[in-house]
Amino acid sequence: MTRLATWCGVLAPASFVTAWAVCGTLRDGYDPVDEAISQLAREGTPGRLGMTAGFVGFGVLLPVFAQRLPRLLSAGSSLRVTATVAGLSTLAVAAFPLQHEPGGTGDARHAVAAGVGYLAMAASPALAVGPLLRSGRRTAAGASAAVSAVSAAALVASVTTAHTGLWQRVGLGVVDAWFASVALWALRRPLP
Repeated sequence: MTRLATWCGVLAPASFVTAWAVCGTLRDGYDPVDEAISQLAREGTPGRLGMTAGFVGFGVLLPVFAQRLPRLLSAGSSLRVTATVAGLSTLAVAAFPLQHEPGGTGDARHAVAAGVGYLAMAASPALAVGPLLRSGRRTAAGASAAVSAVSAAALVASVTTAHTGLWQRVGLGVVDAWFASVALWALRRPLP
């Protein structure tokens, strides 16, 4: 069961990234630089189910990995909480898609779920920095701090500047890569 939970750390990001990459490529006229990822799951759009499946895959698998994550990095329960919140918020993003017509309460619920998920994503690697430093893993701590800083800056840029889609992909993608890297590192180690 431990290895299965660790594999979820690879499969969750793969589900999400594959969904936005494939659905974005297949949708005529979609601009991944300027358009948000959630536009791929807007009600009434082609490929909506594919992107929703990616959200659900991430939302279900990441909380499973979150149960294992603190132990892998000698971190506390706050890391488990942020990674779990990131996954559950993504399920809420799937449950509250952007409405067919922009605006309204459905889009507001979606924005809240996405915002909470983004914050939890950016916070997760930051919460690993201290424990990694205490265990003597300075390079991993530095990488985790950098991932968190890049994620936070990119996600702020996604709501304050042009090129929303690009900044979302950078901000979420670096944390997705971080989760997958931690999981792959753990899978290469012998079981205790």
